[in-house]
Amino acid sequence: MKQKTLVGVVLALAFVAGIWAAINVAPPESNLGTQAEEATYFQHYPQRRALPSFTLYRGDEGEFTTQDLKDQWTLVFLGYTFCPDVCPTTMASLNQIYPQIQKIDSDYPVRIMFLSVDPKRDTPERLASYKSHFNEEFIAASGGHDQLFPLVRSFGLMYSMPQSTDHESYLVDHSASIILVGPDAEVVGRFKPQATPGKLAVADPKHILSDLPAIIAKK
Repeated sequence: MKQKTLVGVVLALAFVAGIWAAINVAPPESNLGTQAEEATYFQHYPQRRALPSFTLYRGDEGEFTTQDLKDQWTLVFLGYTFCPDVCPTTMASLNQIYPQIQKIDSDYPVRIMFLSVDPKRDTPERLASYKSHFNEEFIAASGGHDQLFPLVRSFGLMYSMPQSTDHESYLVDHSASIILVGPDAEVVGRFKPQATPGKLAVADPKHILSDLPAIIAKK
């Protein structure tokens, strides 16, 4: 019963986050489909980072490997489905700007990926259900920590599990940045969360819409 109640609370928070995003995210249309002179908010890594070979599970759709990130641009967000605040807010914001992202004139499609770092609770079935509350076109994947740790480290991010995961409502510490992976499956850089007093530290979706055309638009 406690497990079902917790799931209900998380999904309710996701719904509220969606309403927040719809009200607060006003996607600018003017820069879409054109290449801006430079990215203002995006943090380019000094050198692109090659991803390690990995094998994850992708919701209820089978395996997900390094090869699945090739020939597309991928915005990757780290989290877990029981996350009470940052994750549902970020996922709702990404869903809100997803139609505008798809209008960017790029040589490769743009995908959005939710990477769970909590494989104990985030089963393939739960990932599929969680994704459906935001956007069915999103990728939702996870895997063993032996696969996750090297991958997350290559992103330049981190996550930390609690000492004990016996309690069903344990929390997971994780980075809130959104990573951009290029069509060659190399990490380009990240959109960092905005730290504002009294507000949740999440990546600003308006910044993503502002900078993404300059990075991925046709040359």
